Amino acid sequence: MAAESEKKQVLEMIQADGADEGCVTFVLHDEDHTLGNSLRYMIMKNVEVDFCGYTITHPSESKINFRIQTRGGVAATEPLRRGLNELTDVCQHVLNTFQVRRNYFPTVNHNSSTSGVVAAVMSKKVDSDSMIFLTIKLLSVHGPEL
Repeated sequence: MAAESEKKQVLEMIQADGADEGCVTFVLHDEDHTLGNSLRYMIMKNVEVDFCGYTITHPSESKINFRIQTRGGVAATEPLRRGLNELTDVCQHVLNTFQVRRNYFPTVNHNSSTSGVVAAVMSKKVDSDSMIFLTIKLLSVHGPEL
């Protein structure tokens, strides 16, 4: 029972002894390329960031080592926080736009060319969390031109 009530750590910050706050590795647990690539893109748009990259530690582990290096004495936590907020805003915008369009076209022709995902979304059987996940997947594959 005690193990069930404990929250699993989602984000861990690793900083070398004597290193400044502008050079930090963050470990994101239970994440993969979906979040890693999208978040890296958002953080690299920040002019105060010199380097941002991530690695998947091992294919059998679901964690990311996310490295951020900043310039001008800016703490690495700030671009991370800003990138997460901007990515959330983008996903929310895509979700809102999709919902408006979905409501505009309430019927769907269920022919053989309609995929199961599109049919489920159009029939409103996809919850918001799943839609945000699909949005992040689309952004990580297609990038900003989507």
